[in-house]
Amino acid sequence: MSTDKMLNLREKVREVYSAAAESPEDKHPFPVGRKFAESLGYSAEWLDGLPSIASEAFAGVSNVSIFAELQKGAAVLDLGCGAGLDSLIAARRVGKGGQVIGVDFGESMLERAFQAARGEGSANIHFALAGAEKIPLRTSSVDVAMVNGIFNLNPERASIFNELSRVVRKGGAAYIAELILKKRPWFPAKQSEDNWFA
Repeated sequence: MSTDKMLNLREKVREVYSAAAESPEDKHPFPVGRKFAESLGYSAEWLDGLPSIASEAFAGVSNVSIFAELQKGAAVLDLGCGAGLDSLIAARRVGKGGQVIGVDFGESMLERAFQAARGEGSANIHFALAGAEKIPLRTSSVDVAMVNGIFNLNPERASIFNELSRVVRKGGAAYIAELILKKRPWFPAKQSEDNWFA
């Protein structure tokens, strides 16, 4: 994919996810919200105890912050953190001695994440605006990385994996959730960036 096409795709993805952050109740090309989060295994008990601003615009593909092995005191990266639901859950799981760094390239989603963390009163969550291909963290600075559905939306997958390998310390872990096709779709493949979410 040419550089121009990649930039165009990035802007389309940012535009669609910004719309989900700004008006989660509207129709979007992918599922959004609390009901969807519950369908993926986030319990009502977890969601009831967290600021609703995070679950209202949830748009992940799995409950990665629930199934990831997170120890008390761990440093956790939530790459593609969106509205912050996984960051909030991870922050509770690692406790006050741990820390969570949420990174996302969408300002509207990050604004929700900031508001959710303020509402939660979490002092151990930090957020950064950045692309997944250039994570703004030191080498070997996190114990665990969580990635909840960004690879299908970013053609620079090799760069993302390289960055994850760089920032996760030796002996650490990365928990990655993504949608995959088990067989070729029956319909013709889409060739346009306009149909990326189709």
